Amino acid sequence: MNIMRVAPSILSANFTKLGDEIKAIDNAGADWIHIDVMDGHFVPNLTFGPPIIKQLRSITNKFFDVHLMIKEPEKSIEQYIDAGADNITFHIEACDHAPRYLKMIRDSGKKAGISLNPQTPAHAITHLLDDVDLILVMSVNPGFGGQHFIPSQIEKIKTIKKMIDNRDINLQVDGGVNHHNIVDIAHAGANIVVAGSAVFHGDYDDNIRKLKINIDKAV
Repeated sequence: MNIMRVAPSILSANFTKLGDEIKAIDNAGADWIHIDVMDGHFVPNLTFGPPIIKQLRSITNKFFDVHLMIKEPEKSIEQYIDAGADNITFHIEACDHAPRYLKMIRDSGKKAGISLNPQTPAHAITHLLDDVDLILVMSVNPGFGGQHFIPSQIEKIKTIKKMIDNRDINLQVDGGVNHHNIVDIAHAGANIVVAGSAVFHGDYDDNIRKLKINIDKAV
């Protein structure tokens, strides 16, 4: 199993002091920094674009995990590459030519990921298993932070873990992750967890420490 990582989602951060928030989770032990990009069309919310990501890039050397929840992601992939993303994940539901755009990302030297909404079955990405570095299972309906984990996604995580087999693919889970359910998520096969409210509500150091303690119990 790959090393288990915690990737705080800055969707739950205080946007009025985003630079300070990035530094705080960096110092608190975040492994990756998860950046949710929303366009108000694919999901009913708006967040960050390439200019903000480019400015945040100067604050930390941590791995930038950029999750595109946008329609027609192919039109702006190059902008996120240029902004400093280390991994770019887009949704299987959002475009018709996923292999082409995964190749575009990988050819740029970045990691490429594909994401599935809760209602999308695991077999929808079977044909992409040799084209991706990361698979993201959404365990809430995308668009807003602070939602509750959808328990049925545990079985999907297990299914995708079996599909991955011995390929070098990260299996990520995003949505409603906390220090209670992280053990089940890890047991199911995920090795990267995105945590928003579970990190940004309260003491960041303590919250990340609790998540990692429970990860250690599971692996």
